[in-house]
Amino acid sequence: MLADAFAQIVAALPPGVSPFHPGRIWWPGDSEYDDGGSIVALGNSVEYPCMVQIDVVTESMRLQDGFTEKDVRLIVLAPGLERAVDTDATVEVLAGPHAGSWSVQGQSLDSVGCAFDGRGRAA
Repeated sequence: MLADAFAQIVAALPPGVSPFHPGRIWWPGDSEYDDGGSIVALGNSVEYPCMVQIDVVTESMRLQDGFTEKDVRLIVLAPGLERAVDTDATVEVLAGPHAGSWSVQGQSLDSVGCAFDGRGRAA
């Protein structure tokens, strides 16, 4: 309930006040392959609207394997998403100073269940 209330408050804030921006998160579909490894049918992608904040990485993120200086902290509000954010996802920020696509490098759900918090990289 707390996570839903927080998401509603963020959504009600006017642009420029909230650090969160409208976005979408999507996962590619699972393609079907033949015995030779060729794709015979493309999978259907899954997409959800979301609210995203781009921030500077934490010190613990800097210590993770694969970190680069161009990585960012991705915070995606969890309410409304029907699946957990994982490294197969791409987050597209639709407005704001960090508009663009970001590949998810690692995410975890905060203890309240309000947001997925982790590293992203320009896609």
